[in-house]
Amino acid sequence: MRIGELAERAGTTTRTLRYYESRGLLPARRTGNGYRTYDESHLRLLRQIRTLQDFGFDLEETRPFVECLRAGHPEGDACPASLAVYRRKLDELDALIGELQAVRAQIGVRLALAEDPKCELGG
Repeated sequence: MRIGELAERAGTTTRTLRYYESRGLLPARRTGNGYRTYDESHLRLLRQIRTLQDFGFDLEETRPFVECLRAGHPEGDACPASLAVYRRKLDELDALIGELQAVRAQIGVRLALAEDPKCELGG
């Protein structure tokens, strides 16, 4: 398929596909006249990238998953490098959850003080 069809099927733009190609994530085959051509494996790569980005992974973090798929694995998360990215992302999320829980606790204290009729901050 050509770039426009791939973009439409993947729910993205041709500009995005060219960007992914420039970053080495989406290799394109070229026909004799220079047109980019793609197949279903490219669509699978794009779906993997989009899913990971929806989960909060940045584009560079998707690279091990893409490379895993390109190496012939049916799932992009079957390779050690992909698993390492998952572990790092879980650590980041755990840290963020901890920070959010601390902020939530502080806000809870402030709310309790503000609702206390004896509190000078309350109304």
